Amino acid sequence: MLVDTHCHLDFPVFDQDRDEVLSRAKAQGVDYMINIGSSLEGSRRSVELAQKYGPVYAAVGIHPHEADDFSWEIEKEIKELAKKNKVVAIGEIGLDYFKGYSQKENQLPLFSTLIKLAKESNLPLVIHTREAQADTLRILKEALPVRGVVHCFSGDKGFLKECLDLGFLVSFTCNVTYKKADTLREIIKSVPLVSLLLETDAPYLAPEGLRGKRNEPAQVRPLAELVAGLKGLKFEELARVTTENARRFFNF
Repeated sequence: MLVDTHCHLDFPVFDQDRDEVLSRAKAQGVDYMINIGSSLEGSRRSVELAQKYGPVYAAVGIHPHEADDFSWEIEKEIKELAKKNKVVAIGEIGLDYFKGYSQKENQLPLFSTLIKLAKESNLPLVIHTREAQADTLRILKEALPVRGVVHCFSGDKGFLKECLDLGFLVSFTCNVTYKKADTLREIIKSVPLVSLLLETDAPYLAPEGLRGKRNEPAQVRPLAELVAGLKGLKFEELARVTTENARRFFNF
């Protein structure tokens, strides 16, 4: 059994063959998927998918790219969506200073507002951080106690230690298969098994050999096989532990 802890099956790129995508995931042993909301509309669709498909659970949240358009009305609806059946996290939320799609001064209060919602809802955080590690850690430390996973981990060992010291999990996606991802592969070796999750971030970050094509949850399996090798484990053991971690963290 495997879990794709971060995918975006609500995106239009899956509209034509979503059922087949889920079937391919099942055939590869991916029994559960966490569909991550990244906008108000995406969060609505995430909840709808969780209601329609047994293997799918939902997270609801507003990506930092959407911060400039955040409003009280959006906050109110996200709060209501967080109460829906099979919603297991608030995310993805965080800070992104790399793309510059929204203003920093709008990202910071959005992040804090949604952390507060997660605490009120007793749900964990799915955290996006890019070129914003210092502010991300500062805000999270101010909000403790919170539970979180840093998705698509791309930091160094210093950032990893900070995240682990806060009790957070870290999640890796198929970019660890890339030929130039030696640093990420070394990072994985130092992550305690109890803190490790796997994801695809589909449709993004398809594995080596499929780069440029649409990613999908079935690709968790080759990712798990690679990570098992890095950790010196049999595939079955790595699958068991990461699935247990996901079920415990997301409480499904």
